[in-house]
Formats: sequence, structure tokens, C-alpha cells
Amino acid sequence: MSGYPESLQESLAKVEETRPQRLEEARKQRYFLKLSPDEYDAILQKYHPDYQPEGRKPLQVGPNKGEFLQTELVAILQGAPWIDPGKFCGRLKTPDMSTDILVIGGGGAGSAAALLASEQGCEVILATKLRHGDANTVMAEGGIQAADLPYDSPYYHFLDTIGGGHFTNDKNLVRALVMDAPIVIKWLEDLGVMFDKEPDGTMKELKGGGLCRRRMHSSADMTGSEIMRVLRDEVRNHPDKIKVLEFCPAVELLLDEEGQIGGAILYNMDNQEFLVVQAKAVILATGGYGRLHLHGFATTNHYGATGDGLVLGYRVGVRLQNLKYAQFHPTGAAFPEQCAGMLITEKVRTLGAEPINRDGERFCHPLEPRDVEAALIIRECLEREKGVITPTGRLGIWLDSPMIDMIWGEGTVAKALAGKYLQFKRYGIDIAKEPMLVFPTLHYQNGGLAINEWGETTVPGLFAAGEVTGGVHGDNRLMGNSLLDVNVFGRRAGIKAAEFAKQREKVKALSLRHLEKYLKNLEESGVKPEQKTPIILPDYRNPEVKVKGALD
Repeated sequence: MSGYPESLQESLAKVEETRPQRLEEARKQRYFLKLSPDEYDAILQKYHPDYQPEGRKPLQVGPNKGEFLQTELVAILQGAPWIDPGKFCGRLKTPDMSTDILVIGGGGAGSAAALLASEQGCEVILATKLRHGDANTVMAEGGIQAADLPYDSPYYHFLDTIGGGHFTNDKNLVRALVMDAPIVIKWLEDLGVMFDKEPDGTMKELKGGGLCRRRMHSSADMTGSEIMRVLRDEVRNHPDKIKVLEFCPAVELLLDEEGQIGGAILYNMDNQEFLVVQAKAVILATGGYGRLHLHGFATTNHYGATGDGLVLGYRVGVRLQNLKYAQFHPTGAAFPEQCAGMLITEKVRTLGAEPINRDGERFCHPLEPRDVEAALIIRECLEREKGVITPTGRLGIWLDSPMIDMIWGEGTVAKALAGKYLQFKRYGIDIAKEPMLVFPTLHYQNGGLAINEWGETTVPGLFAAGEVTGGVHGDNRLMGNSLLDVNVFGRRAGIKAAEFAKQREKVKALSLRHLEKYLKNLEESGVKPEQKTPIILPDYRNPEVKVKGALD
């Protein structure tokens, strides 16, 4: 019995009716041609949420003053701080803790950074908002790129990444990304990551959207979870070198009297007290901002993804880049309602599943770059009115996953997409026999804090890695480059931060002068903050039931 309601059965029948013909065309690779660059631009301009003029306002303070960004993002960058610098300055004279390196964020980038920094002989404190490992790294499913097959090379990986980013990437960062990729794969496997293998023991690699070669390494459809499992365990194996503080998000960075980084103020969510940590170097690895729900979209992101690192870095003067466009993943779950926004990995399409409209028609190539694919799905639903409407009024199109078993053999879906297979099975939907209903969902930050190829920012001693940074992916990220990004630049930031910390004799008197300057700029610009930031956690309460609490 199908888990889909009666109202969707007519459309499901059309998908099943056209499947044999579409399967034959797919086997013979009789796809219609992919779009030209000019067509890409036209589609994005008209249908991608971030290319519309609505929902934007100018920043009025900071190094990106005058730049038009999403209203939700502007609100946190111009938010009210948690700390009153005048009242708090006395606390800075006697820090609660001191370390060589403070890593802020406990996902893939933060864990990789902590490991490499500790290997250089530095004392490390890793402070994370929730539990260690509660991060977007866990949510990544499809795979991690690395050019390590005989017919591939970092050269092709570089070209794919630059093209996917619409030629707006920082080429130095991309070069570091693709050159380090094979090293990262070996490092992860040596640590214990179990990648999918061919019968002969070689890596099983797939081709993702925007790629000219097969270079996607995966662990079923739980690649990020597998990588995070190993990184977390490795960090916990070194309690003598790495101290982990859970439920302790950072609410403000600290500079010393010479303008170098001096540490951070953490907020202990258990006892609701502030904690001053002095450090010779700080690495921001706080992840993305999906829980801001740009333009009202659902999101794939974990609960704590509220853009904290952008706020912290921007207040101390770090420039932002490539934040004009967020990534809306083409395939987020639209049904059942309990799973709305949940990521349906691109691996589903790399294995052969096609996006199909309500009439059972293929309307786009299944492996366009993510921003274009998302825009084409939105066009199909809104302009062509060929989307499927759920009982609660959500729109979506079908992702025809049963094609996968027909192409690769029975049981492929259950094995290669084990996570999604079990997730949908809970609601009576067998995705090996019935398609999934999907719609674009807010997925990735794309841009962030400006860094160089070693994760250094313009503030001496302040480093950043992972989704909090900008420049690596340009205006659009390709599949598999996020898990690579967190590992490449987490490792690099850890190495360089350790080098910086070793050369620094001591941290001079801590200061909040940057925060005083920030507050003065807000006042002079006439900005009245809408909320206290960093947000720390999203607030999903309805206005009529909100009560004053610790995080208000």
C-alpha cells in the first residue's frame, strides 16, 4: 500500500507509465542537450530566489557597507551584541581559561583544525554550540570529490569548480582545494573512514552535477556522517591535547591592545554564564546560516546553523565575499510533511533518477549545476504549473528513484541510499518502487569570511575554515566540494594557526574596543538592531506564545 495520499495517485500513475520509455532513453544517453551559458544566466535571473530584487537591503556598517544582501542576513550582521563592552571590560583582566589555540565549532572543519593544530604540539580548546559533531558535516550525504583516478587530475577538478562557481571563485583557494583533495582522501581513510569500494578494492567513484569526470567518493548516502564519526572519535582520542567544551557557543571575539586576536567570550548554555577564553590564535569553524530560512525556504541544515561566525568575524572587521547568492539544493523533501526540506542527496540523480513533472515528463537534464537545476524545478512548478500539490499545499516534482534499481539492479536503492530508503520507509513509501516528491531547499552558504589559502583572515591570529568562509566555491558550490572544503581548509588552518601561536610570545591586554566601535557605527548610521546576535538557536515559536527567556 502506498504512503502517498489518493490526491497524488493520478500523477504517480503517469510517472510509472512514462518510465519505460525514459529508461530506454537514459540507457542510450538520449538526453536533450544541456543548457548553454546564456540560457543558464536567463534561467537564474528569472527563477532563482536569490536573483530576485525582493528580500534584500543594504548593509549600513562594516567593511561591506552598501552591499545589498538578504534581509535575514543583514539583520544578524547589524544585530545587538550580547555583551555591553563598558560593563564587561573588568572580566577581561582575569580570563577563565587560557590556551594556545581556540577552535570555535565542532563540525568537520573544527575537528580537522583541532587535530592538525594539536599534532604541531599546541594546546587546543574546541568549543562547540551543541554536542561535538552536531553540524552540517553530518547532514552531507552524497560524497566528497578528489581527482585520484588515472584519467582525472586536479586540473579538471579545478576547471569544474571554477565553472560551477560562475568564474567568481578565488583561484588560489580552488587550487589549494583540488591539490589537497587526494591527500585528504588518504588521510581520512587512514583514520578509519569506510568509503564505498569496487569488488577489486579500488574506490567506487560517481559523477556529480557539473563534473566532467567521475571523482565522487562516498559512503552510501551517509558520507558526511561517516567522516564526522571518524573525526570526532579521533579528537576524543586525544583528551590530553584537545579539551572539548560542549554547549558553549561564542558570542564575541576578543582582540588584544595591539589589534591581534586575543580569544573569545563563550556562553555556557547549561548555567547561562559567560566564559572568557584567552588564546594566541582562534579558528572560526562555525558553519552556515541555513536556519535563517532565507526567503522563507525550508532548509537541510542542522539546528544550530544560524550564521554565528559571520557575525563574529564581521564585527572585528573581516570582509565578507560571495554572499550574494545562497545555494538552494534542487531536491529537498516536499512530502511527507514531517520531512519538509530534508536533503535528498544529489547522489540519487547521479545514479540515474530523473526529475519528472506531474504529467510524467522529463523537463530538464538531471545533472545541471545545482543553482540551475533548482531554478528549472521552480520554473516547472510556478510558470509552467506542472508541479505536484501536496494535501498541505506544498509544491514539488517527482524524483524518479525506481529508475535506479532498473539501471543498476534490484537492491541498489536499499544499499546505495540506505539512509533515505529507511527514512521514507517509516512513512510507508518504498523509494525503490515509488518516486520521491521534492522541491528546492536552502542548503549551503556559498560565501562568507574572506581568507587566504591557509585560512588566514585580515585580523592577525584569526583563522577560518569551512562553510563560514567565502571564495572557495564562488557563487555556486558543486556537489562533493563541501566535505572536501572542511577537511582541506580545516587542516590548513590548524597547521598555520599552530605556527602563529608558537611564534607569539604572549597575548597582551584583552580589549572590546572593536565592539565599542561597532556600536558607535550602528548609532551613527541610524540602525536599530532587530535582534540580539549571534542568534545561537533559531526561534520557531509563534508570536502569540513567545515568552521572555535567556536567548531572547
